[in-house]
Amino acid sequence: MAEYAVLSDIHGNLYALEAVVTDMASFEIEGAILLGDLIDYGMQSNEVVEYLRDRFPYKILCNIWGNHERAVMCSDFQRFSSQRGVESAKHTAEILTDRTKYYLDSEMLSDSSFEFLLDGLKCLAVHGSMDDPCWKAVFPDKVNGDYRKYDIVFSGHSHYPHVFTKFYDAEDKERRNKHAVMFINPGSVGQPRNHNPHAQYMIFDAVQRNIAVRSVPYDVESAMELFNGSIDMFYRDRLEKGI
Repeated sequence: MAEYAVLSDIHGNLYALEAVVTDMASFEIEGAILLGDLIDYGMQSNEVVEYLRDRFPYKILCNIWGNHERAVMCSDFQRFSSQRGVESAKHTAEILTDRTKYYLDSEMLSDSSFEFLLDGLKCLAVHGSMDDPCWKAVFPDKVNGDYRKYDIVFSGHSHYPHVFTKFYDAEDKERRNKHAVMFINPGSVGQPRNHNPHAQYMIFDAVQRNIAVRSVPYDVESAMELFNGSIDMFYRDRLEKGI
């Protein structure tokens, strides 16, 4: 068995991350794949990074920037869909410590994508999609890119979990001239939007190509109590219902 944890969009929510790590102990995990947006929206951006840097008990195989790392580290706030999103990112930029910024700059991949092999499988990790690695997500009905050279595509950004397979035409008679690509989005650890407020992630078994979809209760109320009016309270209230 070769099990790997896939996490995305923690968004400054240490309560959710700690609950996920506790749940991960139920599996024989060989490493973790982090798909970006460690920071922003939540009130614990520095604490999340500190935890991953100093206390995370698993080897991190992949750690890529999301759009929030790019916005904050590059002072580029133009592509947010709302002014409250801009204001949240600017606030996060102001409160990040030098140690957090150093981690984002030195321990994460700033191009928001990473190709790697996982037990013989050719994998792509991308925060968004090949068409736009930071800002445009993969969806089952529109994958936004050509992924035919990969076996597995891990992506985040949308905060909606999915697992599906797309078949590309290929010159391979043994496989009926098709190449199967599995697409995996683990949803969001810290700010789910699929009407499930629990912290969400996935376990990928690279040998069996099995997926365990995990939904972990955490102390949502305590996470909400941390909000102090420094950003729009919309980001607090949405935690309660996972919207």
